[in-house]
Amino acid sequence: MFLLFFLYWIIFNGQLTLEIGIIGLVVAGLLYAFLCKFMDYSFKKDLQIMQYALFLFLYIFVLIWEIVKANFATIRMIFTSRYEREPVLVTFHSHLKSPMMRVILANSITLTPGTITVSLEDDTFVVHALDKDFTEGIEDSVFVRMLKKMERIGEAK
Repeated sequence: MFLLFFLYWIIFNGQLTLEIGIIGLVVAGLLYAFLCKFMDYSFKKDLQIMQYALFLFLYIFVLIWEIVKANFATIRMIFTSRYEREPVLVTFHSHLKSPMMRVILANSITLTPGTITVSLEDDTFVVHALDKDFTEGIEDSVFVRMLKKMERIGEAK
């Protein structure tokens, strides 16, 4: 947060000189001290927010990678005539505690080609897949593992 305050100071001044930098450091430090003393903020919370943001960025990267992989798998399935498709409905429990994380998981599954989340009630997901191979390990997928880590970081706040 301190760096954010300092960055705002520099942006609002429009230039960086020695005087502006020193005054900006003092003002950012005073604002950060005020935040810590009167608004129940701490350096630990800063670290947790940065860790959460890092995991969110990583999650988006993994989601894009999984979408690309699923696109190729779906294209291969469509253009291969010898491939026997077996559409399937799968029900599984995610054990994610946060409703927001469950919705993110449901949307991630739907964004991945070849699968769509049909229903989400509490922690029970119903997913339709073009083929049963697309649902292998869905209850413990990379999405679920990453969202559980993000949930643990969020609980520590």
